[in-house]
Amino acid sequence: MTPSQANQSWSDDQLIEAIEKSTSWRAVARELGLKSNSAGTVRIIRRRAEQLGADTSHFRGARGWSDAQLREALTSACSWDEAITTLGLSSHSGNIRPFLKGHAIRLGIDCGHLASRRVSAPAAQDRPYPQPDLERLRTAGESIAAAWFTLSGCAVSVPVETAVYDLLAELPDGIKRVQVKTTIFNSKNGWQVNVGHKPHDGNGSRRLTPYTPDAIDLFFIFDGDLTMYLIPANALAGATRVLLRTYQHYAIGSACGFMLPECQSS
Repeated sequence: MTPSQANQSWSDDQLIEAIEKSTSWRAVARELGLKSNSAGTVRIIRRRAEQLGADTSHFRGARGWSDAQLREALTSACSWDEAITTLGLSSHSGNIRPFLKGHAIRLGIDCGHLASRRVSAPAAQDRPYPQPDLERLRTAGESIAAAWFTLSGCAVSVPVETAVYDLLAELPDGIKRVQVKTTIFNSKNGWQVNVGHKPHDGNGSRRLTPYTPDAIDLFFIFDGDLTMYLIPANALAGATRVLLRTYQHYAIGSACGFMLPECQSS
């Protein structure tokens, strides 16, 4: 036993128990009744835990997932998008994939099977068919949204005359007025989308204005990764522009299969 161990107020058994209950080294310190904001204290308990071979794969620190969850997600997924969704994250964040790759390298996780899912496509000049382009997403959004509702068993109709909504969808709890929005603007904080509209105010001005609460029921939104979101209108009440990462829990899937492999995010 070293002098430092002799002065400890906790035993190895208590340390192991604290590690099992915690998800970070600071939490371990708190479990042991120590100062969690002391870097020296954290170094001591971490060093001893390493000497004991304690399992800390469930630690996640400030992250929402642990090393063990990352390992499971990466080894079981067929694509990066699937792994990211499994972890409850948003693929619209520009740095999320490199961030996860860095942790995978640290943990020695082989991610080669994820990249291998992207098959080579014919050269552009050899393709005798049209090519999808995200620049057309705004035009295609309503059709893709209608297809999603149809595949979900919901009858869909479009207004014959100009209306504040884009689609009517028959959901189990009634007919819903759906406004379709798209974005290919990736700000430094993630995908940003306009959820307002520009009605004529009689003075020639067309300022971006929130939809009134009784105008529509649902927003169907596509981001530049073709992730699809179905958001209740009351969740966006009063908003004209939002960051989609805030609404990740409303993501319902991805339409990225429409894109050619080299057009998809790497």
